[in-house]
Amino acid sequence: MFKRLSAMRMWELFRERPLALVAAGFLGFVSIAVLIGPMGLAYDYAQTDLELGLSPPSWANGHYLGTDILGRDLLARLLQGGRLSLLVALVATAISTTIGVIYGALSGYVGGRVDDVMMRIVDVLFSLPYLFLVLVLMALFAEPEVVEPVIRLLRLRPDGAMAEWLRGPGVRLVLLFIALGAVSWLTLARIVRGQILALKTEPFVEAARAAGAGTWTILVRHLLPNASGPIIAYTVLTVPSVMLQEAFISFLGLGLQAPQASWGALVYEGVQAMSIAPWLLVFPAGIMVLTLVCFHVVGETLREAYERRP
Repeated sequence: MFKRLSAMRMWELFRERPLALVAAGFLGFVSIAVLIGPMGLAYDYAQTDLELGLSPPSWANGHYLGTDILGRDLLARLLQGGRLSLLVALVATAISTTIGVIYGALSGYVGGRVDDVMMRIVDVLFSLPYLFLVLVLMALFAEPEVVEPVIRLLRLRPDGAMAEWLRGPGVRLVLLFIALGAVSWLTLARIVRGQILALKTEPFVEAARAAGAGTWTILVRHLLPNASGPIIAYTVLTVPSVMLQEAFISFLGLGLQAPQASWGALVYEGVQAMSIAPWLLVFPAGIMVLTLVCFHVVGETLREAYERRP
């Protein structure tokens, strides 16, 4: 059974696994770089210079990773793209984790026919081509005919900053949050359900019931904290999965639009110019693969630690 780990034990765990420690350090470095890195650059990610289009990496002109066809600095775009990719992945993962935890906890705690029906719903959703549904959602709801009614529904000022943001990159960003978050919770729901089923007959739960604790109190204060191990481990593993899905959507041209660009969009642009400007593919693909691998290493380390905890 999964158990909670103390912060000290967590640190010892990573010290015992050098690869996991390096992976966690790399993720920390990337997170700091994409947050504050663009502030220290001489070029903005959207700044163009056609005379320097497709310039190779060079220290002489300040374009350390080269430029794209419009002369935009690749390092600036890479940092901005990383910010967007991580933002989409983290927010979508938070949404999927919230849905999965609530759904799985209620299903496992209530049990009986309710549990059967809820799990059949999960089985049906598992059988659907969820990525296709995400693509359809992105294609349909990003249209102006859909955005304008949403602006009116939210009672936003038509000429306000929020309305303009939704008409621009905002709608696709919000759709990525919702679409990816809404299809990534199914496995976690099953994991949480299994943990709740195993824990709800424990003596401490019976004692809480005898003391008059309600369902919500038992779930939040007693069951979920003791099931936090698999929740944390699977949440970390969900982040690279969502990043990969977002990259695929951007690769198909349905993600964020220029000049906004996630790592997936940068990889797509790099593929188009691979024969004449290989650096446009090598750097975005390299940093993205390294980040995905590091998330996976950290997630697997946490999962193994919780499973082996006595």
